[in-house]
Amino acid sequence: MYRRFLRPLLFLFPPEFIHRMVSIFLINFFRIPFASAVTQKLYKVNNPALKRDLFGLRFPNPVGVAAGFDKHARLYNTLANFGFGFVEIGTVTPVGQNGNPQPRLFRLPKDKALINRMGFNNEGVEAFAKNLKKKHPKVIIGGNIGKNTATPNEKAIHDYCHCFEVLFDLVDYFVINVSCPNIKGLSGLQDKENMLELLKAIQKINFSKPAQKPVLLKISPDLNEPQLDDVLSIVQETKIDGIVATNTSSQRTGLVSDQAKIEKIGQGGLSGKPLQNKTINSIEYIHKKSRGRVPIIGVGGIFTPEDALKALEAGASLVQVYTGFIYEGPGIVNKINKHLIRNT
Repeated sequence: MYRRFLRPLLFLFPPEFIHRMVSIFLINFFRIPFASAVTQKLYKVNNPALKRDLFGLRFPNPVGVAAGFDKHARLYNTLANFGFGFVEIGTVTPVGQNGNPQPRLFRLPKDKALINRMGFNNEGVEAFAKNLKKKHPKVIIGGNIGKNTATPNEKAIHDYCHCFEVLFDLVDYFVINVSCPNIKGLSGLQDKENMLELLKAIQKINFSKPAQKPVLLKISPDLNEPQLDDVLSIVQETKIDGIVATNTSSQRTGLVSDQAKIEKIGQGGLSGKPLQNKTINSIEYIHKKSRGRVPIIGVGGIFTPEDALKALEAGASLVQVYTGFIYEGPGIVNKINKHLIRNT
């Protein structure tokens, strides 16, 4: 029903406008008595076989929402009603910022893909924290943190540490985002020396607390094997808890959409089906090279139950969807979880 009737209607409108309208609709819809209960009855799958113990947390199932869908910490409980096992919110920065000029989100239906150059648009970490305090999360929450666009890289550590401190008691795990291609100069933080300095600063705060929070690093799908080796070395040295593989890509290889359309869109991070092979290759390499000792959240190109199973078999412990959720609809998590029960 979603793909045949609702998606064609939604795709008539600009993607960022539709995201905003759907968000408003869902927030108001779940204020209706019994709306949450009915939705959970339709979509949620409860089965002991789906549970995953990771990072000291018990995930009710291994399927989550990737960062970017809930940038302002307003939709996490709404998304939980559709059966997701966890929701990663953000990316959030210390100070609110508008992000890049619109239009900045584009669909490539022929490729089942999106290109975005949102630019970490968010209301700032204080507003983010206020929203989390106002509505107690009913799902495991990951906090994806970044730096303000105006903050130079040499001062970026302060931005990340500030967000980490403010959100420490409000989220279940953290993801350090240094791999988004839409923030000018951010990729420089992926250099081994810079990443070590940043993660050591985060871990210094983390280990000063009575109980630590899991810290994960989100990596680019465009890293080569020597760069992935550097990432694994950094994970070992800083003792962070895992990797999110992968972010969006700045590359455009293998797309079937009209080349003139792609060129007109310009810069931005590519997500969706074209990233699937890159994501699987990154997961497999990290899993094999670390001998399975580094937990991985797999994200990128997951549209079907078979895609999710492929990522898990490659070595991921959990998976996330974003573009697949846009193209396949809210039933995606139900289908994946039922497939996993039958096949694992």
